[in-house]
Amino acid sequence: MAAVKLTVENASFGYKPDAPVIKNLNLSVESGTLAAVLGPNGAGKTTFLRCLMGFLRWDAGRTLLDGEDILGIPERKLRSRISYVPQARGGGTVSLPAEDMILLGRTGKIGLFSTPGEDDRRIVRQIAGQMGIEHLLSKRCTEMSGGELQMVLIARALAAEPELLILDEPESNLDFRNQLVVLETLTRLSKEGMAVIFNTHYPDHALTRAAESLLLFRGGETVWGPTAEVVTEENIGRAFGVEAVIREFETPGSVYRSILPLRLWDGGSAPRNEDERVLAVVSVIFRDYEKAGEINALFHEFRSDVQGRMGMPSGDLHVINVILSGSAARIMTLTDRLNRLGGVRAKATVAPEEGEIRW
Repeated sequence: MAAVKLTVENASFGYKPDAPVIKNLNLSVESGTLAAVLGPNGAGKTTFLRCLMGFLRWDAGRTLLDGEDILGIPERKLRSRISYVPQARGGGTVSLPAEDMILLGRTGKIGLFSTPGEDDRRIVRQIAGQMGIEHLLSKRCTEMSGGELQMVLIARALAAEPELLILDEPESNLDFRNQLVVLETLTRLSKEGMAVIFNTHYPDHALTRAAESLLLFRGGETVWGPTAEVVTEENIGRAFGVEAVIREFETPGSVYRSILPLRLWDGGSAPRNEDERVLAVVSVIFRDYEKAGEINALFHEFRSDVQGRMGMPSGDLHVINVILSGSAARIMTLTDRLNRLGGVRAKATVAPEEGEIRW
């Protein structure tokens, strides 16, 4: 898969001059990155995607694809590199069977007036199988529920074999199982080298899946960066008006972070500050010794926080315990990035200046 880099430079947009939706935004998404866009209703998530794609023009700034202004790229060339999945509505307006709808995604590969071949139909069946929608291939889009149509539109985008995939609320209208199917698909695609940007109403989905996140606030403020630094208790409170706590929990072989909303937040008493300084022990366990280089490189990046470390083998396993002193947000960012290394599991125990010791 060819490398791709999408950049937004000094971008602002508003439907009215005195009502900015996005102000002075800068970000960059490269191949292999899974990025989430989140924020409250009316903050401009769909507007951002429409500006990003060139459907709406930024009032200031620009979107670049590999250094070229997206507005200057011929549409056919652009659509051969980027696939966009809009929000689906139940009972589509196109009376095509799902198989033919998904085949439309091959248009950029075979030409508008060409007839799909057996290879194209094989690709469609393969994608349908991966998404668990083989049973829908003969069903007409006008007869589908919103969730069924959503899955078909995602499959159509994947059939184009894009370098960059952009999705507007891909989990909307989906049950738990199909939400997981979509999230697993996006994770797999990013690991295979595709750049993926998805807009979501679920902060948990950003926290558990996305390496980078963009948080939109009403009034145009934005925060962009590593998800563990963007999706914090304080930012959730300010953006959504909800006091929440972020906690880690374990399953066999995995450590997850989850957001628990507690109560509506009136802004009077802020949620726990993620910038508080804490003393932490980060424990890392891995089997493949070659991972040691990647792990050490991450700890070197956070060397200003490192107070001491101890490593020891245990059979064919390797264990590292590192003591750090720094902000809670930085500790969580380090732990999150360690857990994103294949075959590595990390967990942090932190002791804040005040309050309980917690995982």
